[in-house]
Amino acid sequence: MKTQNLAFTQRQTKARIDQVSRQLKALQVEIEAQLRSCPHLARNHDILRSIPGIGEIAAAAILIECPEIGTLGKKQAASLAGLAPMTRPSGKWQGKAFIQGGRKFLRDALYMPALVAARFNPDLARKYKVLTDAGKPPKVALAAIMRKLIELANTLIMQDRKWTPKRA
Repeated sequence: MKTQNLAFTQRQTKARIDQVSRQLKALQVEIEAQLRSCPHLARNHDILRSIPGIGEIAAAAILIECPEIGTLGKKQAASLAGLAPMTRPSGKWQGKAFIQGGRKFLRDALYMPALVAARFNPDLARKYKVLTDAGKPPKVALAAIMRKLIELANTLIMQDRKWTPKRA
């Protein structure tokens, strides 16, 4: 009896995984179609994809979570993502700055691209190394890279140009 139950649950689990996989593929196709249906969105998507570290999913998430990207100042873009450092001084007490607020899903969407950019984007990898060499904890340095990514994305979309590496 136990073997039959095990085989049954394995079949049910496999069927559910297959169903979820099909639904994910359909969702990806629909998101891609929506992004490509508008020339403006398609161009912004291509600009975001040109930045090393930002993949297909992150680019779509940025455009969905921050439709005003390209119209903001640097500080506004960082604040919308919740990546602007905040301080709460009180009297003589001066604590450490921290990030807070903003759009959590946008911040979450920037985490993995920041990890990739800290390793493979030459400009941001250099910035990450400078921060960690200066004694910043890796998570703090990563938050700074996330902020740089959203600022870079905002600037490139504003200028309507793709990413190019800095010349030495």
